[in-house]
This record gives sequence, C-alpha cells and structure tokens, in this order.
Amino acid sequence: MTLQQLRYLIAVADHGTMTAAAEALYVAQSALSRALKSLEHELGGDLLVREGRSVGLTAEGKRVVRLARTVLDTVGAIEDVGRAAETARVNGLRIATTHTLAVDLTGRIVPAFEAETPGISVDVVRCLSREDVFESVRSGLTALGLVDAPVPQDLRSHRLAEHEVVLVSPPAEDLPDPMPWTMLNGLRMAMPTRGSGRRSEMEAMFATLWVRPVAVVETDDRVHWIASVLNGEGSMLWYRDIALGVFGESAVIRSFDPPLLRAVALVHTAEATGRQARTFLEFAQRGGVRESGDI
Repeated sequence: MTLQQLRYLIAVADHGTMTAAAEALYVAQSALSRALKSLEHELGGDLLVREGRSVGLTAEGKRVVRLARTVLDTVGAIEDVGRAAETARVNGLRIATTHTLAVDLTGRIVPAFEAETPGISVDVVRCLSREDVFESVRSGLTALGLVDAPVPQDLRSHRLAEHEVVLVSPPAEDLPDPMPWTMLNGLRMAMPTRGSGRRSEMEAMFATLWVRPVAVVETDDRVHWIASVLNGEGSMLWYRDIALGVFGESAVIRSFDPPLLRAVALVHTAEATGRQARTFLEFAQRGGVRESGDI
C-alpha cells in the first residue's frame, strides 16, 4: 500500500469517474486503473463498483476512503520530506515536529495561536524522527521543535502536554483492557526500522520490561503501520488521542497496566530565541506550559 494509491482512490471517490480522476491527477487512466486494482488485491476485496459510466464505492471502499483521508491528514506532507528547506516566510515562525505530533500541532495549537496573533504565521516542518527535529532546531533551520520526551540536555524544553501510549490492535486480537505489559511478549507488532532512534528506544523499554514482541512489519512509514493493523497483521504503539482519530472503530485501542504517559515539549536552543518564537512560547506558557530542564 502506498500514499499514491490512497490519493488515487480518493480522487476516484471525489470525481466519480476514472476519466475525471485521471485528468485531475495528470496520469494515464490505465495507470490509475492498475494502481487501484493492485490496492484491491493487497486489501483482499473490491473497493470500486461501476455504475454505468460512473464509478461508485463499495461499503469497504467507503471505509477505506474515510481512513485514507485521515491517514493523509495525519502523516501530512510526506511528499515534502527530502526537499530542500524552503525560505522562511516573512514574519513567519518555523516549528519542527514529527509526523505524529504534527496532528496536534496543526489541528489545535497553531490555529489557536494564529487566531490570537494574526501578524505571525506558523510554518510546520515535518521530520521523520525526533533526532531530525533536534538537528533542525540546533542548526537554526527551525526556531522551535515539538517532540516527546526525553530531550537532550543541550536544548531547553517546555512541557506542553502528556499523551497516553496505547496498544492499537486488529479487532480479532483477543487481549484484555487494560493489558499487562507482560502480554507484549511474543505479540505480533509493527515497529520502526531496526537501528533507528525510535526503534532503539522501544527495544530498551522492552528489555526493561523483560518482553520481546515479534516485529512483523519494520518501517518508519506510519502508513504501513496503520495498514498492518487494518489488515490484521499486527498491533502498534501510538498515542490514544491520535489513534482514536485515525482508526475510529476499525481497531481496538487498549490501555496498559500500569498506564504509560509520555510528556510532549517545545524545545529550542539555549541562545535567545527570536521575537516570533518568544511570542509562541509566551502563548504556550499561558496555557500551562512550564519550563523543565529534564523531562
């Protein structure tokens, strides 16, 4: 499953015909048709049904389109990753974050800030990992970063919120809620790529808990994590509020016993921040954000 296939499916749903969707996407109709047939084969069911000259969605197709829209909103501008950094906007503030936390940043925090401070526009830079966020802040590419803990000691942090880490599983997975951490042992899971910073953190946590899940999917692309849950391949760890928005009733979300909360913080370098960044930090502090040297 690819982002391109999801975009193709959404285009067909929006335009109603293969011809119109292909024209809107600037692709050959044959290429569009092949991509969608491949998607249907991968998911193991029909997503589209022809109704005269138009193309409709099956019940499964409607569900996949709804999830696809949410997935694309969640991962944000993945197609922009790897491009050269854009020139900062005039009177703009650049904030780096991961694709997961971009949901909260763009959906709640930034709109509230821009409504209160219309003279400052916020440009959210999505990074593949926490390490990329830290490097973006250190290099000056972005003034601030939004990450989950822990934060390196060379950066200053301001705690913003706490998110509950939950287990997201296919409906057929027979597990209790809340689930003891010991039941992660042998559980089939989607995980980050072996050797990545996030995978190393997860492996360290599993070692502390004396559990060893089975990695059935290893990738840093959360689209594939989501697909693995929807396809019944395995479970994944995610934040409760974000998982609820993405999966709805298509997966089972379980708390852990004892529960796990992770702090989310705004970070910046020890040097004085610019006017826009200070204004954003002041806005966040009025909402209860507090500075912390170690979170």
